Amino acid sequence: MSHTKPKQLKGRGTADAPKNRFERLHVEPDLDGLGDDEAIAPKTKFVRDASKSIIATNDSPDVGFDASINPYRGCEHGCVYCYARPYHEYLGLNAGIDFETTILVKEDAPQLLRAEMMATRWKPQKLGISGVTDPYQPIERKLEITRRCLEVLAEFRNPVSIVTKNRLVTRDIDILSELARHDAAAVAVSITSLDSALIRKLEPRTSQPELRLDAIARLSDAGIPVVVLIAPIIPALTDHELPAILKAAYEAGARYSGYTVARLPGAVAGLFDGWLEEHYPDRRLKIIHQIENAHGGNVADTRFGKRMKGDGVAIEQIHKLFHVTRRRLGYQESLPHLSTDAFRRPARHGQLELFD
Repeated sequence: MSHTKPKQLKGRGTADAPKNRFERLHVEPDLDGLGDDEAIAPKTKFVRDASKSIIATNDSPDVGFDASINPYRGCEHGCVYCYARPYHEYLGLNAGIDFETTILVKEDAPQLLRAEMMATRWKPQKLGISGVTDPYQPIERKLEITRRCLEVLAEFRNPVSIVTKNRLVTRDIDILSELARHDAAAVAVSITSLDSALIRKLEPRTSQPELRLDAIARLSDAGIPVVVLIAPIIPALTDHELPAILKAAYEAGARYSGYTVARLPGAVAGLFDGWLEEHYPDRRLKIIHQIENAHGGNVADTRFGKRMKGDGVAIEQIHKLFHVTRRRLGYQESLPHLSTDAFRRPARHGQLELFD
């Protein structure tokens, strides 16, 4: 795999604008004349997403839920390895810099969610928030779309699980703790590395590791089940940190744990390769080869049951290390159980059909 070294953009995961596989025309960004060390990053654009529905379903055994909501499409966090990047190509955008700087915003998500849950066809079940992009990316601080969706779920007491890399989730402890009283909420805080310098390059607009550990502590203290999700483990780059992350998260209050292994679908492969050439040229080939070894010779695997965890000797060693460390520290063997027992549907006139 070869790649032309891109210019670095401050606060962005990549400067690349790879060709959209669905588009005939491709325009290369003009970076001529900009400094060699750091180009000026484009500002983020927020575009209204006029979707008429908000609940998406899937049949994957790898994600832990059958239904999910995503308040945003695209993610300003800028994680260069993000497997969701190719979804932007369906919008006529690229999986590189467009994914980080053109964010589609589902302003009507709370109203759509409430309407879908009011429908008799809705069968109470766990909803995942962040099946694709982070619901607590920076713009959420202002727009509060995720918070308003949680308010709807609390009204119905419908169980929800959240995955995030941002400490902003602690803002919503009031709603999440109320849901948790009914076994209807859990939060997975994703930690890739405890190395702040690495995170600034790898996940430039996420919360720093110490802030994610603080989020775990605050959520746990509020009685909300917390999962530490080591995602993704990047062979030959972050895999050695697995025991340290599990230990730090347990000490902060996490009692559940999980992990995924890096996979690089579509345009992500070239983006990540370029990022390695920029930041870790001496380890680039080793990292790419180990990712390929984890996925049967490819940098990504589409097979259910394999695509998130990988396969092979090195992956088996990661698997064993994870489970040995988890047992030694005292983590629960399974993920939090969420219940639909408390689900209630408000009557049309606003009063509850079911009372406490």
